[in-house]
Amino acid sequence: MQSPRPGYAPRYDAPGYLPPMPLPAARGSLGARFCAYLLDIVFIFGFSMLLWLAIAVIGLVTFGLGWTLFAVLPASGIIYSAITVGGSRQSTLGMRMMGLRVVAPESGRTVDMLTAAVHALLFYVAITTFLLWFVDMMFGLVRSDRRLGHDLLLGLAVVRAG
Repeated sequence: MQSPRPGYAPRYDAPGYLPPMPLPAARGSLGARFCAYLLDIVFIFGFSMLLWLAIAVIGLVTFGLGWTLFAVLPASGIIYSAITVGGSRQSTLGMRMMGLRVVAPESGRTVDMLTAAVHALLFYVAITTFLLWFVDMMFGLVRSDRRLGHDLLLGLAVVRAG
């Protein structure tokens, strides 16, 4: 068999093709994900309060100039997810408590901070609109690997950490 032309992916029946890694650990993690989200709401609130305090102090030191950083405060949930999911443990504090982590399903590789931030942004956009939230949840209920719509868009999976 000859190699594929440049710009084309190898055929799935080619000798070196590896099928996607099965994710048995992801099965049934929707309930744990919901509990982790509820826990993360508490942690995001605490993180936001610390961020608010730091910005207030910076504003006092800079004679009010630092108070422009208050514009960052609404994105504190996304920043929290980018730091925690994009970190070495691959999970938010709520996910750690529920025994979950975020991975790339084909390779099990870690998630970078930008992908983690976009993953959180898509999640927050989905839960703000009933229709988007419903479609996102239906993906998780219908699929055997329990991946939600925003997981599929970014090629990620939430699996059990064990």
